[in-house]
Amino acid sequence: MLDKLGVAGVAGIVVLLAGIGLVAWQNLILAAGLAMVVSGLGLVVYGLVTSLLSSFGLGGMPRR
Repeated sequence: MLDKLGVAGVAGIVVLLAGIGLVAWQNLILAAGLAMVVSGLGLVVYGLVTSLLSSFGLGGMPRR
């Protein structure tokens, strides 16, 4: 999976986890809420990309 993300994707995940860790250092409940918002946003983007690809007739992203 990491080879498909590339360097920018891996760096983005590292920065995201560092940011959530920094928030958790100050307030654990706020960090949990922030992590839920980020994961929800990821699911919305996944749904939009899948829908867009299927509307172009590409059948969506393959499931692995």
